[in-house]
Amino acid sequence: MSSDLTASTDAVHPVAERLHVAGLHAPTDAVLSVRDLNVRFNTENGVVHAVRGIDFDLLPGKTLGIVGESGSGKSVTSMAVMGLLPTTAQVTGSVRLLGQELLGLSDKAMCRHRGKELAMVFQDPLSSLTPVYTVGSQIIEALTVHNPGMSTQAKTARAAELLAMVGIASPQARLKSFPHEFSGGMRQRVMIAIAIANNPRVLIADEPTTALDVTIQAQVLEVLHKAQEETGAAVVMITHDLGVVAGMADDIMVMYAGKPVENGTVDDIYYRPRMPYTMGLLGAVPRVDAAEKTSLVPIDGIPPNLVHTPTGCSFAPRCPLASDACLHGEPALRPVPGSDGHKAACIKTDSLGDVDVREVFAAPPVPVSRFDAIPRDERKTVLELRDVRKHFPLLKGALIKRRIGTVKAVDGLSFDIREGECFSIVGESGCGKTTTLLEIMEFHKDQDGEVVIGGLSNKSAVDSNAKAAMRRQLQMVFQDPTGALDPRFTVYEVLAEPLENAGMSKPAIRTRIMELMKLVGLQPDHVNRFPNQFSGGQRQRIGIARALAVNPKLVVLDEPVSALDVSVQAGVINLLDELRAELGLSYLMVAHDLSVVRHISNRVAVMYLGKIVEIGDVDAIFDNPRHPYTRALLSAIPIPDPRLERSRERIILDGDLPSPLDAPAGCNFASRCPVFAALPADRQEKCLTLEPPLESEASLAADPPDQQFACFFPDGPLDADLLVVHQTD
Repeated sequence: MSSDLTASTDAVHPVAERLHVAGLHAPTDAVLSVRDLNVRFNTENGVVHAVRGIDFDLLPGKTLGIVGESGSGKSVTSMAVMGLLPTTAQVTGSVRLLGQELLGLSDKAMCRHRGKELAMVFQDPLSSLTPVYTVGSQIIEALTVHNPGMSTQAKTARAAELLAMVGIASPQARLKSFPHEFSGGMRQRVMIAIAIANNPRVLIADEPTTALDVTIQAQVLEVLHKAQEETGAAVVMITHDLGVVAGMADDIMVMYAGKPVENGTVDDIYYRPRMPYTMGLLGAVPRVDAAEKTSLVPIDGIPPNLVHTPTGCSFAPRCPLASDACLHGEPALRPVPGSDGHKAACIKTDSLGDVDVREVFAAPPVPVSRFDAIPRDERKTVLELRDVRKHFPLLKGALIKRRIGTVKAVDGLSFDIREGECFSIVGESGCGKTTTLLEIMEFHKDQDGEVVIGGLSNKSAVDSNAKAAMRRQLQMVFQDPTGALDPRFTVYEVLAEPLENAGMSKPAIRTRIMELMKLVGLQPDHVNRFPNQFSGGQRQRIGIARALAVNPKLVVLDEPVSALDVSVQAGVINLLDELRAELGLSYLMVAHDLSVVRHISNRVAVMYLGKIVEIGDVDAIFDNPRHPYTRALLSAIPIPDPRLERSRERIILDGDLPSPLDAPAGCNFASRCPVFAALPADRQEKCLTLEPPLESEASLAADPPDQQFACFFPDGPLDADLLVVHQTD
């Protein structure tokens, strides 16, 4: 790169000049234009070509969604545009912002653009915010860098205005708060406030809602929408959630193996996909609005290793439509016949116009369990909780501790799980889901409340033999398959450990391990490999195999697919369904993805501040939610259907989950309830003073459904100020 280019921000990049001459120049109204962007990294195994020839134009006020599996090059593309890649990365091509070339600029020159015309919202707000500085000082810093003549008073006023704009209450006071004093959703809003402080022309959001609850996600997406309206910025939305981009994006670019394999309008991609990979992604997504249950469409295999340049179509090894012609030469993006701007990189694009995704990718049949034909009340109870509580004392004082309050993490839970049933617990972070699982796994006789597993009660399990018998009935699959497997153990050793603890002989252990590998869809001859030699989905299958080793009756699933790509997630969900049918298992699942819950569950409990506010049959609750909190949760779920997303009524809850330390005397949900806000004063008084019991609807008592809820006014009017509908047609 020439030194003149580094010194001058107006210099013309040589590659950009070549592209311009070739007729590949950007539209004059594009605020951001990327041409032939390539990124390479030097590794011990060779040069990884992470991004291979990206082209796109971003127009003012428009949103481009970039989707694809982990490792497809989405985030590397955004970091290259921002100039935030390490100096060892080899970046070539052209990135023009408002007609000015950015590639090749020094870091000092890039700083004049970053945060002003070009801003970014990162995935993890906790690591993106400096913990030792207040939120206000970090917003003011963003203003100071690009507005040196701005007075301190004006900057403070602007910082408070930004916090108010992104929906943080008492903004003037919260300027003095530190990041750890905010919840995850509020920290992400602070990141958005910093990003829009100087009214940027381009805003890049890299997985901005991945770690957030569905209600907080709805709030953050609404803030991004308002920020775009306020600043008129063009937005690049990078995400793996196809529901999020359905409601946010105008255009979509699908990436695979470092290259765009399909791009077009949001309607083109969702309703007229012409690339098998795109079709596979759409078929792998569970739908919360599904009329009837169907198996998901998994994409078998893993993405290619980009140390080696593909000699044919990079998706061919995983594509069910691949032929010999696909293996010779990588197909380029070419226009789809009869479309305006829709392009796909597939030699069979012309023949995919009327093909259904389920015809392309073989979806397994829906598994049928032997328990499906047996009424629920006639099945044996596998797990029962009776008034389980977990209260934590809040102490203060250095030498002499005094109790100043009680945190009621779990406050009187009662439910049961029957044979062959999947029971899910949903709710926002902090509602008590994980604490409930820990109480179930504790097996302690002094617990407050009773836990009965396979007929054995924690109150009577006083010796090690009784506890061991309970543990054999109950096993657990953890959220992070990488952290849950010992990296020093081979798969054989991982699976042998619980069998050795059960006292099995070595020949019997080997036979059982081979059975388990086949059961979860892994090659038996891979037992001598280490966990790091498997993909994320395969590691989760190993975790499931370990849980099944001792033939438990109940498997506890703690966010079993949240760490997986949507294509891998589909295969694991199908596997769980098949195992439940084949082995007669019961599941207790905690998940924040309500689409997954709808797909796999038979019954569901909705928790809020340590209590169950609605419980019952999954279809009854999802099709006819009675509690206002459940209605808000379900309305916030993004659906991978652009037309539906554009016309849906979404309830945006006000604020975050309150602290269990300050739980109100009456209904816990009253402070955020969209029904409470619209009630007359006398009815509000009832909600504030009395706690609603969990019971079935009186009007349906003659034929009670499997649905109970804790609300005095389930049919009350909703506060119109909390309803949002985005009409973009």
